[in-house]
Amino acid sequence: MTRADCIIENGRVLTMDEDKPDAEAVAIADGRILAVGSTADMRDLAGPDTRRIDAQGATVMPGLVEAHLHLFAGAFGLRLLQLDGVRGLPALRDRLQRYAKDNPDETLLICKQADYNLFGDGIATTRQMLDEALAERPAIFIAPDHHTAWANTAALKKAGILSGLDTPTGSEVVMGEDGFATGELRENGAFDPVMELRSSGGREGLGLAGLEPAFPPTPAQRAEDIAVVKEGLKLCASYGFTSLHNMDGNRYQLELLREIEEAGDLICRTDIPFHLTPSKAIDSLAEAEVLRAEFASDRLSSRRVKMFMDGVIDSSTAVLVDDYADRAGWRGELLHSPERFRSAAIEADRRGFQIAVHAIGDGAIRNTLDGFEAAQRANGKRDSRHRIEHVELLNPRDLPRFRDLGVVASMQPSHPPGAMDFPLQPWLSRVGEARWPWAFPLDALRAQGTPIAFASDWPVADLDPMRSVKAAMMRRAWKEGDPHNASTLLQSLHAYTAGGAFAGHEDHRLGRLAPGLLADIVVMDRDLQAQSAEEIGQARAAMTFSEGVLTWEA
Repeated sequence: MTRADCIIENGRVLTMDEDKPDAEAVAIADGRILAVGSTADMRDLAGPDTRRIDAQGATVMPGLVEAHLHLFAGAFGLRLLQLDGVRGLPALRDRLQRYAKDNPDETLLICKQADYNLFGDGIATTRQMLDEALAERPAIFIAPDHHTAWANTAALKKAGILSGLDTPTGSEVVMGEDGFATGELRENGAFDPVMELRSSGGREGLGLAGLEPAFPPTPAQRAEDIAVVKEGLKLCASYGFTSLHNMDGNRYQLELLREIEEAGDLICRTDIPFHLTPSKAIDSLAEAEVLRAEFASDRLSSRRVKMFMDGVIDSSTAVLVDDYADRAGWRGELLHSPERFRSAAIEADRRGFQIAVHAIGDGAIRNTLDGFEAAQRANGKRDSRHRIEHVELLNPRDLPRFRDLGVVASMQPSHPPGAMDFPLQPWLSRVGEARWPWAFPLDALRAQGTPIAFASDWPVADLDPMRSVKAAMMRRAWKEGDPHNASTLLQSLHAYTAGGAFAGHEDHRLGRLAPGLLADIVVMDRDLQAQSAEEIGQARAAMTFSEGVLTWEA
């Protein structure tokens, strides 16, 4: 008889396995689940060297899958000025000037998590307002969604864009009536010139643009980058994550992760995509095949192609089917033309890649579905599990296409305005009340059987999965009579475990607690089913196991 290396007992085990949804104990041997059952069932599996862990009635469940994050950017961002919860000039001035004093050699002060309503509800942030907080040194303030930034006058002047800039499609330096930039910068094409002022060499956004570092990193930079990634991995493990679907990437990131893996420190298995940007030719997908073949270990892979179809609603860069409610005649601009996206989808699908597309507006989602449909017609139907990331606004005509095309909805319960940290405005006004019923439409997608995966989009939103679970459970309609689109506890946990595993083509070995599957397990610090929705957000992982190896212990 095989003896267990470890037995977790006296728990409330949520297996996510339909055949046996609940249990008390889990036995682990050789990195896999040996048995699931009652505490008494495990007695015969224990040997003299078996570690026994008393879960003390707390929830035990599959290791969590973070199905959409930006690992390096999130980890590096912890070193920058974070403006979470900062509103108003006095609070901003205090935080910013202390940060400036502590970082005298920084050529650009980078501030993250800047609220769209930094100076008050409905007040558009301008460079003059930012100058009142700090005028003498260049500073940039980046919104949580990373699609809008604001710069003070010193930064705009030094970057040479105070008088405007001819930006690529989808980007905009917002200009004022006086002929000068207001300070608002929409999308990377607008704020890249300011970011070029930084002394970090761009390392805070490593991989976000899908490009390799402009200059070969020095040994010291490489060592620092590895330290940043390891900090991010440790933070992920502390929340119970065992698998990560990174949503940006390049070869350099894969090389960093491989070095970490070879040292035995890749505590979360990670998939890095090939980012097909608008500037890359479709035949560059040959590079994606090289990465897929070269990085194909049990814990590190490159199996997806990532694309952006639009921006975000808050900055009016998402693409809508009909006009923005607050801007007649404007529907946004696609980052890939319909023809190019269809060609790219056909080619990526032909090469056997899963395609993950950032598509927020209903117009962008429609064009993405058109591309997926074209790929299926050209190449035949297969278990592709192509994904749409975010699904913030859906046109009801396109709802059945998710089901018919087998598309996965990768969604973030922290993103609906008012659900967690994001303000109601300007999102609600820009979408308009008539379209609210089809915003973040979990009810409709679930009702037709669309697979759902939950994630944070860290650093766009807080990485903490239990805060997201709370947001999912407590979500409410913005108008009486509209769908709430709330999730139950078990629906939320399923989306963070089995749902994420399915989205990553890993459901044959992850996402459930069943004999023979990998022993990716999280023991929580309490019984989640005994908590109110308000209390769920306080829960944390007490222990995290990846393939039976303890990667985190509180």
